[in-house]
Amino acid sequence: MPSSSSSSYSSSSVSIISKSTVLPEHKTTIKTLKLSVSDLPMLSCQYIQKGVLLPRPPPLLSAETLISLLKLSLSKTLTHFPALAGRLTTDSDGHVHILCNNSGVQFIHGSAKHLYADDILRPLDVSACFRDFFAFDNTLSYSGHYNPLAAVQVTELGDGIFVGCTVNHAVTDGTSFWNFFNTFAEVCKGAKKISKSPDFCRDTVFNSPAVLRFPKGGPLATFTGEEPLRERIFHFSGEAILKLKLNANNGNLTNSDIFGKRRNDNWKAVTVTNGKITDLSEKRTINRTAEISSFQSLCAQVWRSVTRARKLENGKATTFRMAVNCRHRLQPKLEPLYFGNAIQSIPTVALVGEVLSRDLRWCADLLHQNVAAHDDATVRRGVKDWESNPRLFPLGNFDGASITMGSSPRFPMYDNDFGWGRPLAVRSGRANKFDGKMSAFPGRDGGGSVDLEVVLAPATMAGLETDMEFMQYLS
Repeated sequence: MPSSSSSSYSSSSVSIISKSTVLPEHKTTIKTLKLSVSDLPMLSCQYIQKGVLLPRPPPLLSAETLISLLKLSLSKTLTHFPALAGRLTTDSDGHVHILCNNSGVQFIHGSAKHLYADDILRPLDVSACFRDFFAFDNTLSYSGHYNPLAAVQVTELGDGIFVGCTVNHAVTDGTSFWNFFNTFAEVCKGAKKISKSPDFCRDTVFNSPAVLRFPKGGPLATFTGEEPLRERIFHFSGEAILKLKLNANNGNLTNSDIFGKRRNDNWKAVTVTNGKITDLSEKRTINRTAEISSFQSLCAQVWRSVTRARKLENGKATTFRMAVNCRHRLQPKLEPLYFGNAIQSIPTVALVGEVLSRDLRWCADLLHQNVAAHDDATVRRGVKDWESNPRLFPLGNFDGASITMGSSPRFPMYDNDFGWGRPLAVRSGRANKFDGKMSAFPGRDGGGSVDLEVVLAPATMAGLETDMEFMQYLS
C-alpha cells in the first residue's frame, strides 16, 4: 500500500496536508510498452489535467477515512493500469518506452475549506482556484523520465470534494484518460470487477521503428503560456445543439439525433420545416455519412464567431484544428479501450473572408468533409508522413488565427460517481492552454448538452460575448 510523507504548506488557495506515493496493489507482469507514432509527438505537451467537483461525502465518512478509501481504490485501479505506475525510459537506439516498474503515482491531500461549490462555479470566468487543484502544473510529458506518470489530488472544500487527475499526455489520450478515471471511481464505489479493462496491445499501425530525437534536457513547450487570457464555460442545451445541427444540415436530420441519439436502430431520415417533422426514409436513400454531426455544427459556429471577434483581415488564412480518435477508423479496428494515444490532428483551413461571408453550413461542411475523409488509408498516410519526418506536435496559436478543439462531449465525465453522487461539474487545470484552445465536455444535464471550455485573448473573448449569432444558442 501507499508510502506517505506529510508536509503542510499553502499555495494561493489550497493548503497541502500530505503528499504520498500510491503503489499498485499487485505488481504487473508487463515489462515495457513502447511509445507509438501517436504517443511520441505529445512529449512536448503538458500533462493532461481534468477533474470533477463532487458533493460533500456523507457525515459518517470522515476526512481520514475518505483519504484512506481513495488511496486504496487508486492502488487497486493501478493494478489494471500498470503503465501509469511506471516511468519513461529511452533505450540506446533512441526509442522511448514506458517502464512498468511499479514505482507508483503521486497522491496529494489538500484543503480549501474556505471555498464553496457555488462560489467557485458562479463567476462568469472560470475561477483561478481550479489551477491549484492539480499536480504537475506546467510540466511537460517528457519529464515522465523522472516524474510519476500520473497524480491524483483530492482537495476538501467547504461543501464538497474536488478530485483532480493529472496524467502524462504521451501515455494517454482522452479515451484512455477517462477510462482510468472512470475505473478509479468504479472501484471506489465498491466494484469487485472493473467493467472496462484497458488493452495494452502494441501490435498496431502506430508501432514504428522511427526515432524522434530530442535536444539535451528534452524538448521545450511549443507555446509560451504567458500571454493574458480569459477562460469561460459556455453551456449549450441539447435543444440548442439540435438547432445548430438543423441549421448546418438545412433542416434534414436522422431521428437518432431528434431524440438525443438514444437509439441507433430503426433510424430514419426526417426534415424539419416550421417545427413539423416529415419522414423522408421512403422517398430517397439516405447516406448517413453525408450528415453534418452535432459536434461539427458546434465547431463551425465557434470558428465563425471567434474569427469575427478577432477582427482579422479577410485575406488571412484561419485554421480550425480538431483531434480525431483513430481506433474505429482503422481496418482492422483497434480495440475501443486500446491504452495510449490513438489520435491524429485534422486541420481545416479557409480564408477569413470566406468563413465570415458564407453561412454556417459552408463552414460545417468543410469540417465534416475533412473528418469523413479520415479513413484507414488517411490514418496510415499520416503515420508514414510522420515516420519520414519525426516531429513534436505543434501545440499553440502561432499566427493568431487558429483554433484548437480538444476533448469530446462523448467522454463519460459524469460517470465519475465515487459512491456519494455524480459530479457537480467538470473542470480542467492550467495545462495546454493558449489563445484559441477549446475543450468540449458533456453537459451535466445530458440530453446532448455540451459545456464548451473556451480560452481566448481578453479582447477576443469580449467580442465573442457580444456576438449574437453565437450567444443566441447559450443557456
